[in-house]
Amino acid sequence: MRSKVSGWAFLAPVVVYLGAFYAYPLYRNLDLSLHNYTVRAFVQGNAPFTGLGNYRTVLAEPTFWPAVWHTAVFTGVSLVFQFAIGMALAVFFRQHFPLSATLRALFLVPWLLPLIVSASTWSWMLNSDSGIVNAALRLVGVDPVNWLTSPAWSLASVTIANIWIGIPFNLVVIYSGLQAIPGEIYEAAALDGSKPWHTFWRITFPLLRPVSAITLLLGLIYTLKVFDIIWIMTKGGPADASTTLATWSYRLSFGNLLPAFGPGAAVGNLLIIAAMVFGFVYIRTQHR
Repeated sequence: MRSKVSGWAFLAPVVVYLGAFYAYPLYRNLDLSLHNYTVRAFVQGNAPFTGLGNYRTVLAEPTFWPAVWHTAVFTGVSLVFQFAIGMALAVFFRQHFPLSATLRALFLVPWLLPLIVSASTWSWMLNSDSGIVNAALRLVGVDPVNWLTSPAWSLASVTIANIWIGIPFNLVVIYSGLQAIPGEIYEAAALDGSKPWHTFWRITFPLLRPVSAITLLLGLIYTLKVFDIIWIMTKGGPADASTTLATWSYRLSFGNLLPAFGPGAAVGNLLIIAAMVFGFVYIRTQHR
């Protein structure tokens, strides 16, 4: 009995933390999505129950499917480039050479900076008139690009910024996975005359599969809910060209004079469901 009480005592802080900061917010978000909450309803506590009405409203909105497409493109392209570049850098830094530790530390800077600083920096760099990117294009004779104000380029601009911010995370996780691979395997491959590309494809990549899976899953969950980078750089515009589900949820709830808390919460719950689906796929894959 004493050991059980001790076990629950050690477990209690975690349970309280999960309940206060995960379970209760999820419950409140679900409650918001099932009621017609207004500012007055928050004060009076008499929001009428609408059931799935907010979800039907969201699905019928003309912004919904473009936002889904933008979210898919933003997430997919970010994951592919973040993972590929992070993997290449991790393999490169695995070869110890002078200043490798210093360079590896410098690559962590984008990950350590506050997102508002990173997004503001990219907004300045991609500015149509005074940005350094367009200045460089002019030097090589290329016409300037309206990176943040053109519907054709705004989504690409925020995606590039997100890729830059996410590369260090992939580098750190994959590099730690590389450190766990025994060096004897590479020595045996070298004695057998294996080429560098074959060594990577037949040894490194398969042994990194568990680390790669969790890296992609965490990156996907994080990228699905990216809001601040897009909002600071383009606010989802112009003409909703870079609006994702995360920015649309915020705009519905807080971006209007008459906030639509219910539909905003419904969009947020759809993002949670999407993340849970990929989480279950990962668990199922690991089980197999």
